[in-house]
Amino acid sequence: MRDRLARRSRGFTLIELLVVIAIIAVLVGLLLPAVQAAREAARRAQCVNNLKQLGLALANYEQAQKVLPPGYVSNVDASGNDTGPGWGWAAMLLPQLEQPALFNAVNFSLAVEALDNQTVRLTVLTAFLCPSDPSPVPFWAVQRDLSTGAVVRNLCQLAPSNYPGVYGVSEPGPAGEGVFFRNSQVALRDVLDGTASTVFVGERSHVLNDATWTGSVTGAVLFPSGTTGVGRMVTELAPGLVLSHAGEHVGPGDRNSEVNQFYSLHGGQGAHFLFGDGHVSFLKATTNYAIFSALATRAGGEVVSGDAY
Repeated sequence: MRDRLARRSRGFTLIELLVVIAIIAVLVGLLLPAVQAAREAARRAQCVNNLKQLGLALANYEQAQKVLPPGYVSNVDASGNDTGPGWGWAAMLLPQLEQPALFNAVNFSLAVEALDNQTVRLTVLTAFLCPSDPSPVPFWAVQRDLSTGAVVRNLCQLAPSNYPGVYGVSEPGPAGEGVFFRNSQVALRDVLDGTASTVFVGERSHVLNDATWTGSVTGAVLFPSGTTGVGRMVTELAPGLVLSHAGEHVGPGDRNSEVNQFYSLHGGQGAHFLFGDGHVSFLKATTNYAIFSALATRAGGEVVSGDAY
């Protein structure tokens, strides 16, 4: 009887419990990086798929219209400044992205920031969001002092995007070297460098600066937040809301990029890019700048080997 009670009352000692807890902690420590890596691999795959879907939409648009959508649409004053309405290339793609109702709700004759377009411009679309970037909420387009970046006033809120179009190498606006610029009408036949050697769309994380699928808000100014440690402290103009460029002699994903360039949170500095032929590649920040700038132009005459990036 006493032997049965002794066997029944025996349990784990404190040392045994501590050993078990330590073993579990070690296993969790070993498994957690693998789990995180697997999740990031899935997010990267989704980002690549988003860009490929944009590539299909662009191809379908070009086939129907015989040109790619304009980088953004704007009237111009006597000094050559944008006066709106500002709707961008991605807004033109809504029917090809199975968003015909949203497309029909846009009043393209009014500015992006017009009150009648408020519901449309606040609509968040997952097709334009990289899952590695934790900023799926609308942000403010802001008018700023061009010399200091100080906020003058808020203009309107916009749905975010992680995929600006490629303007070229100079500052986004009119007459870009890439396929998207103000009132552009570039056809695939105009991409003389070859669609397999020309980037059409790239990634931009909100850590660098916000972008939108809607359009260029007249009078908006882009400036680094100052809280992330990423982004060169210079102001950039409103077309940077929908377009990015390969300027300033830094590769994609460089922490010293201007706010209208490219950046991602995929680990390792760089960003995904959609090429004109529909394939997607991850270009590193260490990409030779001459190669990067050549890829950003549609007719620069450069010859770029596929193994150069």
